[in-house]
Amino acid sequence: MHMPATQSSSEIAYNGPMKILVIEDDREAADYLQKAFTEAGHTAHVAGDGETGFALADSGDYDVMVVDRMLPRRDGLSVIAGLRSRGNTTPVLILSALGEVDDRVTGLRAGGDDYLTKPYAFSELLARVEVLNRRASAREAETVYRVGDLELDRLSHSVRRAAREITLQPREFRLLEYLMRHAGQVVTRTMLLENVWDYHFDPQTNVIDVHVSRLRGKIEKGFDKPILHTVRGAGYMLKSG
Repeated sequence: MHMPATQSSSEIAYNGPMKILVIEDDREAADYLQKAFTEAGHTAHVAGDGETGFALADSGDYDVMVVDRMLPRRDGLSVIAGLRSRGNTTPVLILSALGEVDDRVTGLRAGGDDYLTKPYAFSELLARVEVLNRRASAREAETVYRVGDLELDRLSHSVRRAAREITLQPREFRLLEYLMRHAGQVVTRTMLLENVWDYHFDPQTNVIDVHVSRLRGKIEKGFDKPILHTVRGAGYMLKSG
């Protein structure tokens, strides 16, 4: 087992608490990371295999994921690629004993955002996780989203399509904002329940379908091209063209 170099995490500065998912099958290494992240002021959840990690990542709202490449039940690259195919954009740091250039390239092309070779110093791992979180936060800090001729302004709380103003109810606005933040990606009902409604309930409920239908009517009525698409068996996708 490759344990990270020891360093007091209390000496390491960070830019705000994060919720981190660690997918690592080495129990000792996973416990170390969970303890170190906690001491640094963060919340860390641990999954010991790829299938469990995928399920947690797919249903949870994490700031960053730390994923070991070699995992039982489902390897790390498959986990990442599967999440990306479902529209999950959470930043991922890949951990691996495989450090050749081709290995790193393969990991990044699978959807990883950064790649760290074992053994590593926790101070470097934490710094890399913080950078990934800052990049993601900067993207979320955007005040105006545009998809084709549709524009949403978070500051003025206004929506326009082809310069025509569209009036939305607060929940419809939050729904559209989330869809626009993930434009071009499949957004599942579970993602909408957890990030727009902020709670869990029966995923078979039609509340999402009702709101999507109302939203679609407002942003598509009177326009030639549809922009909010239903992906059968998966969810919804906002895209132009």
